[in-house]
Amino acid sequence: MFKRLYDWTLALAESRHSTLALAGIAFAESSFFPLPPDLILLPMSLARPNKAWFYAAVCTIASVTGGVLGYFIGAALYDSLGQYIIHLYGYGSRLDSLRAFYAHWGWAFILVKGLTPIPFKLVTIVSGLLGYNLPLFVLLAAITRGARFFLVAAAMTHFGDPMRVWLEKHFAWFVVTLLAIIVGGFWTAAHLV
Repeated sequence: MFKRLYDWTLALAESRHSTLALAGIAFAESSFFPLPPDLILLPMSLARPNKAWFYAAVCTIASVTGGVLGYFIGAALYDSLGQYIIHLYGYGSRLDSLRAFYAHWGWAFILVKGLTPIPFKLVTIVSGLLGYNLPLFVLLAAITRGARFFLVAAAMTHFGDPMRVWLEKHFAWFVVTLLAIIVGGFWTAAHLV
C-alpha cells in the first residue's frame, strides 16, 4: 500500500498538474484541510530536486494565501464556521485567556506555530477571530511558512539522493511518523496550547 502511495506521489510530481496540486494542498491546509503540504512537497522535491526551491515558493505563497482565508473565517464567519472549528480544537472555553495572550505574544505565537506540526489553520482562524493586525499577520505567516518550506527545499537540495534511497526503503515509516506528528499536533493544539 505504501509503495503504491509513494509511486503515486512521484508520478504526481512528474505530471503537468503537480504544481497546482501542491498549491491547492498548501492553500487548504492553512484554512481548513488537516494534512500538511509536506506530504507531497517532500516526494515532489525528491523527484525533481532542481525544482525544490520553486516548490517551496509555491507552498509559501499558497499557504499564506490560504492563511488569509483562515483569518477571514475567524474574523467574518466566527459565529458559524469559525466557532465550530475553535470548539472542535477545544479553544472555546479558553477564548478570554487566549485574547489576553495574543495581545502580548501574538507575533511569537504565529512565528512558532507556523513551524510546528500544530495545525496552522488554528493560528489563522484565531488571528482573525482576535482581530490581529492583518498586514503583520501576513508578514509573519510568510516568514514562518517560508522558513518551514525552504528548509525542506534546502534539505532536498543538499541531501536529495541519500534521502531518496532512504525514503524508497522506508516510505511506510515516513508516512506513519508523519501521521503520528500530525495527530500529535492536533492533540497538542486541543490539550496544551
